[in-house]
Amino acid sequence: MSDRTSTIDLAGSVYLQPNYFQIQKRINYLVDYYLSVDKLRDRLEDLPLQFNRPQPRLWQPIDWYSITSEQILGIDKQIFLSILIGTINTEAPIRNYTQTSRQYLTKIHPQMAHFVGGSVDENGTLLEPGLWEKEERQHTPVLIKTYQHLTKEKITPQLPSPKTYQPSDNPYEDLYLHGLHRTMTEYGATCLYLWLMAHTTGALQQVFAELVQDEINHMTKFWGFGAWLFPESYVTRICHSLCRFIVLQKSSQISHFQSTKKLVRTFGRMIKVLNWNAWSWSNKAEFTYSFICVMNRLLRWNSTLTPTYLQGLFEENLMVRSGIESPMNI
Repeated sequence: MSDRTSTIDLAGSVYLQPNYFQIQKRINYLVDYYLSVDKLRDRLEDLPLQFNRPQPRLWQPIDWYSITSEQILGIDKQIFLSILIGTINTEAPIRNYTQTSRQYLTKIHPQMAHFVGGSVDENGTLLEPGLWEKEERQHTPVLIKTYQHLTKEKITPQLPSPKTYQPSDNPYEDLYLHGLHRTMTEYGATCLYLWLMAHTTGALQQVFAELVQDEINHMTKFWGFGAWLFPESYVTRICHSLCRFIVLQKSSQISHFQSTKKLVRTFGRMIKVLNWNAWSWSNKAEFTYSFICVMNRLLRWNSTLTPTYLQGLFEENLMVRSGIESPMNI
């Protein structure tokens, strides 16, 4: 008897007991739909518009009472629930995330700082959340509600302690290092929710569809903004910092090599929180494939982000760049 059903969902053909290659097929389907170059371009071109008239993305209605554990495909239910718990705990401290990013952005680009972290008074008290926070703060309640519908149990997030604002004497460099971390965090969330979409169907899948659209939207905006603000290639900058470290044996700044190691540790913490060691080998391989597949699509899109194109998007919104030394000359 075939494990394939006659139904179609947001990830294409539904398989009740999917194998690795069937999940791979569903991931490909999702990447082609949600991360087409045209859609990524549209999400980036939306950013300057949001500087002036921020409008949160509207979610499609979710039929909460139709969510059941039978809509989980190819993941053990307890493993799936542990992934939900880890995701809830990671998403929960959104206010800390947005305010830290706002502080790094304020001296470089106040409009982007407002988009991310809103506005504060002279004492640092938040007056209005930014659009990024308004969209991201929906995630934790939605994930908690999903967990409750699957288990009939309540859950309280265990909040981690996010990194706080730690400025140096070079705000441009500070923003580069922080922005790289922030973009890669959004990338990790995109891959996770896309993979969970491939492993779910029905109303449960719709939950992750809304989450992944938010993450793709934010990842694309941060990536494109960074490509404009830091036109030097990341690989070149890592090599520059590594050579400086080898030749001088010291540095007043955190090297890009060290920042890369920090990113690796960040992903390490993420998979630990998601109970990675308990996953099946097939699930691990699928998740890894989602990272590769999404990055390939991002790199294809990135090749279209020419200096002329990015300047046309952002140059008129540039607020403060003068007087800040490029980290390439440090």
